[in-house]
Amino acid sequence: MKNLLFFFVLSLGVTFYGQSAKDYYKAESRDYNMSVADLDKIIDLNPNYSKVYNNRGYAKDELKDYIGAIADYTKAIEIDPNYSLAYSNRGNSKYALNDYKGAAADYTKSIELDPNCSLTYSNRGTSKIRLNDYKGSLKDLTKAIEIDPGYARAYYNRAGSKYTLKDCKGAVADYTKAIEINPNYSKAYNNRGYAKDDLKDYKGAIADYTKAIEIAPEFSNAYYNRGVSKAILTDYAGAMADFSIAIEINPNYLKAYYNKGVMEFKLGQKENACVDWAKAGKIGNPQSERLIKKNCKNSTPTINEIVGIE
Repeated sequence: MKNLLFFFVLSLGVTFYGQSAKDYYKAESRDYNMSVADLDKIIDLNPNYSKVYNNRGYAKDELKDYIGAIADYTKAIEIDPNYSLAYSNRGNSKYALNDYKGAAADYTKSIELDPNCSLTYSNRGTSKIRLNDYKGSLKDLTKAIEIDPGYARAYYNRAGSKYTLKDCKGAVADYTKAIEINPNYSKAYNNRGYAKDDLKDYKGAIADYTKAIEIAPEFSNAYYNRGVSKAILTDYAGAMADFSIAIEINPNYLKAYYNKGVMEFKLGQKENACVDWAKAGKIGNPQSERLIKKNCKNSTPTINEIVGIE
């Protein structure tokens, strides 16, 4: 049984930059505190300017003031009930606060007002993933792709839903499409490797993890995942090296300590193995104590123990 780390990178982006009030909006300098102050002045002059409330909400989003952003988007909607972008942006803020139902409801309203926005379908699909509605997410993400066939993030997210629904081949196909659109999509390479692992294409998985690392050298989980695939192929030295790098990048990577210990034990480095299992146990891996009691004596770990079942 595997214990790879799988990434659903489901980030949402507010893409709107209000063109009215551009003289006051400091988006180019990313000085969002200044943006809020300047937009306050416009609202003082014209308290019924819906676009300015929307823009101020965007600036507050960037400052991680999601509650304040929601208040501004709500005011924009009160002034203009057909303001589809304000609903979409409010959905993003709710998503950031883990209110996935509220986010999905706002995306739905935005879609009713503007049924041709691929981003909103993608974001609603993302919310449905968080709500474990994977079939619903597939429909939304497919619609986003129909509207914008070059939308790499939609392919990426749809692949995640397919994987969760145990359609590993479909997931590989969607990750491949995302990579075709964006050849530097390191997370797509990592996740395609994960799906290939499930299909027992370990060499293909290793190639994908390697590509992810080439693109993002600090991608600790790609090193970890590649280490697991190497361990399954009995390349214990290669696996140990990958787990070691993962730990260098993330010193609290308990699964990497755990598996590195197993590799060391396999390679006859018993003392080092016990040290790494102790570190994993200290960080919080409950299996480490069992392995120390069992394997720091005379036993040899099994292949199932290599992948760090929890």
